[in-house]
Amino acid sequence: MSDGTALSGHEVIGHNDGLVHKWRVSQLTRLGIPRLLAEVYADRLDWHQIAQLVQHGCPVRLAIRIAR
Repeated sequence: MSDGTALSGHEVIGHNDGLVHKWRVSQLTRLGIPRLLAEVYADRLDWHQIAQLVQHGCPVRLAIRIAR
């Protein structure tokens, strides 16, 4: 960045929080998480971690418990 500000972790730069939330919900529902749970956990969980667990055969609800 030109102003010297360092970024760390999962900081969001100039994005509408509502759009980011909707995108995360869509990613979680694509993994098989019921929409209501996806809405609740969209901003609390790392969907990448859940995706990895589910893709390796972990049941969705267990993946959520592990990621919390």
